[in-house]
Amino acid sequence: MTELADVNQTGSQAEAFESPGALADALRGEGYVIDRDLSVVVHLATVLGRPLLLEGPAGVGKTELAKSLAAASGRRLIRLQCYEGLDDARALYEWDYARQLLHVQMLRDRITAELSEYEDLSSASAALARKDVGVFTEDFLVARPLLAAILSPEPVVLLIDEIDRTDEAMEAVMLEVLAERQVTIPELGSFTARSEPWIVLTSNDTRELSAALKRRCVHFSVEYPDAAREREIVASRAPEVEEAAVADVVALAGRLRDLPLRKSPSIAEVIDAARAAAILGDDSPDRTRALMSLLVKFGADVDTAMTALRSEAGSDQSRAATEIAADGSSPRGSVTSAAFGAGRARSAGRR
Repeated sequence: MTELADVNQTGSQAEAFESPGALADALRGEGYVIDRDLSVVVHLATVLGRPLLLEGPAGVGKTELAKSLAAASGRRLIRLQCYEGLDDARALYEWDYARQLLHVQMLRDRITAELSEYEDLSSASAALARKDVGVFTEDFLVARPLLAAILSPEPVVLLIDEIDRTDEAMEAVMLEVLAERQVTIPELGSFTARSEPWIVLTSNDTRELSAALKRRCVHFSVEYPDAAREREIVASRAPEVEEAAVADVVALAGRLRDLPLRKSPSIAEVIDAARAAAILGDDSPDRTRALMSLLVKFGADVDTAMTALRSEAGSDQSRAATEIAADGSSPRGSVTSAAFGAGRARSAGRR
């Protein structure tokens, strides 16, 4: 396969799911925690044989869902990573010109001998045109991800990742695969799917997709999970991290997602941050700032986040001073403790 096709062969036999609950249980076995609404839509897409279009912000688990679906069903994963400038040669197929040239060179002497009996060039050319020299055959075809999914004799999951990064012309190229499950090659004709692929498309909503593409898909908008489900996700992916540390990091990520950042923390980044929090421990004075290196990826966003957390910490300390003034004690706290404390309180309130 090419650099665009990420192929993962599983050892088990491909299978379908009897119900949304069975699908959710199978995904959970792969470490993917899915909510009820999405499990129903995914199940419908697999039963109806319709492409599934997942739209939503980056980092909410759209790509991971396709990977987990392939693993849970025992299907091979074929991935087309979209980008600006992607063309059909990289997405569908191209000819292996070097092998074709070598084939022609090997046939040259024999062709020359067979054509030597013709007296003029036109008749020799006509005779050559009638011969099948086997240059345009499937043997010389280099299958890119879309064609590879169509030609696969075994059921696959075809992931068309970040389709919004391509243009509408490339969307149009994909319509035949999405609607007809086939690819047309002018020199050879149409290839119909040899098995029934499950097709998952993801979009980060950077541009509006065409109505023609959306019409052919089952659509679902994926958002960040609520705190309870995100804690469950992190716990399933990082079981070595204590529950309190998971709750702290999930609460912090939720607070950051409420801020006007260029990029909100993804679920994968929250999992990494939870592991880091377990390493740092509760007593680290620089815990929050260290976690920012995992959760926030732009300098301006770090400044915005730290300013907001300091402000929040100041407010929490002021409230604490008011509450304990009667016993004469003095408030103490840090940005870390205040941020985590406030986050934990909000998280508990949303349960």
